[in-house]
Amino acid sequence: MKNSIRRLPPAARLRNIKLFLCDVDGVLTDGSIFIGGPSELKRFNIRDGLGLVLARRAGLKIGWVSARPSPASRMRALELGIHYLIQQHDRLSKSGAIERLLSREGLEWKEVCFVGDDVVDLAPLAKAGIGVAVADAGPEAKEAADWVTRHAGGHGAVREVIEMILQAQGKWEELIRVYRE
Repeated sequence: MKNSIRRLPPAARLRNIKLFLCDVDGVLTDGSIFIGGPSELKRFNIRDGLGLVLARRAGLKIGWVSARPSPASRMRALELGIHYLIQQHDRLSKSGAIERLLSREGLEWKEVCFVGDDVVDLAPLAKAGIGVAVADAGPEAKEAADWVTRHAGGHGAVREVIEMILQAQGKWEELIRVYRE
């Protein structure tokens, strides 16, 4: 990891996050793809999905950046109201696609939290204001990240990161209050 210590990013950096970006396969899923017949199937974690919805309700912009196009990813992104779905058709530079998005939206890398799991995520992990690797990420991704989650990809890692951001921004309690009534 950037600082060689698995500690939480400083709250001040978490409070600056305006855009939550993540990879799909291996982050929102456990990396498995079921192919056979006319379509592919992916398993997404429902708690990650609710976390993304809560983040959107709290005012964060949400985007998925994948090197692999997938109808299943598109369906899930539409269902969750994801703002940006970038499916790159195996292009090498995710950071180039993200830089175009940031320019279009008037944002800076320091306002981005990026969650990844493999070598295709190295540049965004290093450039983001907060780079996060999932617990079962490859060693290079963990080394490039500021922080490594306790949960594995597809098993609540995204929710873990979103809760951390929303708590630091003072938005978590307000969001979940409605579920206590």
